[in-house]
Amino acid sequence: MANTQTSVPAFVAAQVLTAQQQTEINTGIPVFATTVTRDAAFGGAGEKALAEGQFAYIEATNTTQYYDGAAWQAVGASGLTLISSTTIGTTVSSVTVSSAFSATYDNYKIIVSGGTSSANTYLKMTLGATVTGYYFGELYRTYGGVSGADNLSNGAYWLVGGAKSNGLISNIEIQNPFLSARTSYTGNECNLLTTGEVSFVGGFLDNATSYTAFTLTPNTGTITGGTIRVYGYANS
Repeated sequence: MANTQTSVPAFVAAQVLTAQQQTEINTGIPVFATTVTRDAAFGGAGEKALAEGQFAYIEATNTTQYYDGAAWQAVGASGLTLISSTTIGTTVSSVTVSSAFSATYDNYKIIVSGGTSSANTYLKMTLGATVTGYYFGELYRTYGGVSGADNLSNGAYWLVGGAKSNGLISNIEIQNPFLSARTSYTGNECNLLTTGEVSFVGGFLDNATSYTAFTLTPNTGTITGGTIRVYGYANS
């Protein structure tokens, strides 16, 4: 984009500025493509040191941020901030959302909606490359009045929602995925089939690994379309 920059320069006395440097100054708040380019723009040779009161605009999330001396915070943000929005492709067997978790937030909300599934099945979640140590318990009740339960002990995934022919549904609350501590979650879904069900599920991952990414996979078949939105809860 026209305003995007990759560094925030520190000028010296009598320095002659280039046209590009003048343009960057005229944008006011520095504009960066992502948080990665933002972080790389400070503290290097000829660059400003990152300090409290610095502002930045991030194109990837269309957000304005400020540095409070310890971490970047969203300007005018509520307790819940959109981190990323991922559109699911066509007939895919899994979807990985990278850079979903970071030190900025401890707790997250993940909402999956829209799209379709080639089979009436459920969605599984894994964190990073981990395929063991997942624990969960599920309670459900069908619209016809039948109750039931499901569970997994030291398994290869979490159950997190539905993947049905008329929609993908998942509402996930996840705690401490980036911290080097056990990660826990709760979730619920409202099945869109008339023969379906409403369910509640929760569990944890039995390790102390720090994660930045997660993967969603239908138990069988493929999924098409739909959106995965990741939100962060403000720590203060």
